[in-house]
Amino acid sequence: MTGIIMFFAALVLLVVGYPVAFTFGAVALFFGAIAAFIELQPDAGLIMVAEEFFSMFSMMPFRIYSIMTNTILMAVPLFILMGIILQRSELAERLLESMGILFGKVRGGLAISTVLVGTLLAASTGVVGASVVAMGVIALPVMLKYGYSKKLATGTICAAGTLGQIIPPSIVLIILGDVFQLPVGDLFKAALVPGLVLVGCYILYIVLIALFDKTVAPEILIAEEDQKGSIKRALLAIIPPLALIIMVLGSIFAGIATPTESASVGALGAMILAAMYRKLSLDIVIDSSLETVKITAMVFAILIGATAFSMVFVYTGADLLVEEFMLNLPGEKWGFLILSMLAIMLLGFFIDFIEISYIVVPILLPISEAIGINPMWFAILVAMNLQTSFLTPPFGFSLFYLKGVCPPGVQTVDIYRGVLPFIVIQILVLASIIIFPGQYGL
Repeated sequence: MTGIIMFFAALVLLVVGYPVAFTFGAVALFFGAIAAFIELQPDAGLIMVAEEFFSMFSMMPFRIYSIMTNTILMAVPLFILMGIILQRSELAERLLESMGILFGKVRGGLAISTVLVGTLLAASTGVVGASVVAMGVIALPVMLKYGYSKKLATGTICAAGTLGQIIPPSIVLIILGDVFQLPVGDLFKAALVPGLVLVGCYILYIVLIALFDKTVAPEILIAEEDQKGSIKRALLAIIPPLALIIMVLGSIFAGIATPTESASVGALGAMILAAMYRKLSLDIVIDSSLETVKITAMVFAILIGATAFSMVFVYTGADLLVEEFMLNLPGEKWGFLILSMLAIMLLGFFIDFIEISYIVVPILLPISEAIGINPMWFAILVAMNLQTSFLTPPFGFSLFYLKGVCPPGVQTVDIYRGVLPFIVIQILVLASIIIFPGQYGL
């Protein structure tokens, strides 16, 4: 039970607010020493315990070297750099301003345009924080000005901002590709249809709620000449990022380039787009590079801490205990899928997708293989589930991002109530992928 206690100890420390990477590393060292002492009972001497402890971590340098030379993970900093440069080039502002007018005549049009812009930002940047903040600053005041309900406005922005976690190129999918040892390009292809179905469900919900309750999303009256001009502005705003999306994802899907190679092309393309918008400068390149290094260092620090954690977890035999419990669940495959999805969703209320990807998923992966579950299908289910963690209170990151830029009249409770329908939509889409995988090409 040492490994199980270790898992919950780490969870408690994360909820309290300790840094993730240091929490995993410290808990691994502490419980590693306890496990070594228990293993050598009753004749455990200090030297013997120390030898057992160091032998437990003897493979750690090789694991770290393997992480740092992993070509799949090289795509992470490149896609992050691409997203930050595009965010600094005010791409979101141009898209929202033009498409907001374009869809203004449609009831709920501003919310629909926010979802569509979120989709384009997801496919061109994949940075949730940047997308939510940008749309919160630009779209939220406009929607509130035209009489949109606070719940619908905030919920739409949070939901649209998280699409970058499932729509390629997604950092979540790259990380899961490493964990599952699956080609990232294949994961990108597999995630495209579920991501677009989720977008369609968001739009359908907005259309229906605006149709049945005319007070939540009134139509906006626009002069005919403004409407004609807005079409031209919208096309000019959409075409450049769309070209970048086609260039990056098209090269991966066509097999011309690997995700890492396409990420490097995307980073260069982002700089070209920033130059087109006359936003490219040495300061932007330096600031974007520094921010990329910070985020990448955080990801890899968590990965190294998680590696140490998993080594101790396996040493204690806790993985076998979990496997035995999961394999004996009623319903076999379906019982495992329901319980594992529920566990990931509940953990997403409190901890980040990176910790879940590197701690929880490696525990579940061998069990899914033993049951005979298609790894690509399971990876997409996990990715869709992890996206929900950005919306679920109390620690959904999108909620925090939006609250930081909200006008004074918008309360935290408005945001929480606003995201609930979108969480339900995500769960329904997740359930449909479980029940009808063939319809998604899985």
